[in-house]
Amino acid sequence: MIRLIPESPAQEMKHARECLSDAARSNADTYSSKLYNEAKNNYDSALVNWKKQNQRFIYFRDYERVRMFASMAAQKSIKAKGNSIANTTSLKEQITEKLDTLGELVSELNRLFTAYPLESETRNRISKGKMLLEEAEVAFNRGHYHQSSRNLKDAEYLLSSSYENAYSNLKNYFKSYSKWKTWSEKTIKESKKNGDYSIIIDKFSRKLTVYQKGVKKQEFETELGKNWVGDKRVRGDHATPEGMYKITKKLDSNKTKYYKALLLDYPNEEDLETFKKEVSKGTLPRSAKIGGLIEIHGNGGKGIDWTEGCIALTDREMDVLFKLAKVGTPVTIIGSSQDLAYILKK
Repeated sequence: MIRLIPESPAQEMKHARECLSDAARSNADTYSSKLYNEAKNNYDSALVNWKKQNQRFIYFRDYERVRMFASMAAQKSIKAKGNSIANTTSLKEQITEKLDTLGELVSELNRLFTAYPLESETRNRISKGKMLLEEAEVAFNRGHYHQSSRNLKDAEYLLSSSYENAYSNLKNYFKSYSKWKTWSEKTIKESKKNGDYSIIIDKFSRKLTVYQKGVKKQEFETELGKNWVGDKRVRGDHATPEGMYKITKKLDSNKTKYYKALLLDYPNEEDLETFKKEVSKGTLPRSAKIGGLIEIHGNGGKGIDWTEGCIALTDREMDVLFKLAKVGTPVTIIGSSQDLAYILKK
């Protein structure tokens, strides 16, 4: 009986190794890890069996199990590569969609709440969410899709919850819209009736609008109290009041540190009555003071809300307004001249 020398499985092992490397280049170890690890284990088993057979006498070597494991390694590597490509494509599409969605959410947060006084915790969560979103985009561009996906998940939680919190606050603030609308209409009607000037300050859009005979004549950007949302309640709350007021004094540059100023009759009778009710109900302490000295003044143009409750214009705009206004000119301060639905749609 003549024994033939068994043929080496070198070609099969080479093919399996190439398939495994190809799968690795397709990131199958990350995006099809189960199949890739099975293929790798099959290849390792083929190596072990090949070494074991090579230790036997040459005529008694049997490479069938080597070929079987090599074949399984090659097949699973090819399948792992295909799955990895498919999974990567799907994940890339999901991440791209999520990046776009969260990008739109950030734009909406910026549009509505960049200058809106939010609690520091909410503001910090928004900042952290934006940072994670940026990190997710960087990871995505580098092909680190799992890392990008994890960052996006955390960013979405922070940004979505912050938006819900901020929107709830905004929605609650706009419950006063019907009152603001009534004040505005009354102010414009009065201007039309007496043919004189009147002023409306829209806090949300930061616009000071001058009307004459009921027609808009001038419009200026304003800067407000640091805590402008809602009505002014007590001295030192940095809130800009809301209500219908009148100019009581015109202060030239030598009588104010803010270039020029128009003093308003805050607090008026309605403000005093509201303040007294809050104190009597206990929603304000008995030691609270209502405050005063609310003005439209110069030194504006800083690009932030910085006053203690006043309305600031640039000095050049203050010059224009100072010439138009007089003692007795109505000044109505409202939260917004447009309802929330319109603002959100816009």
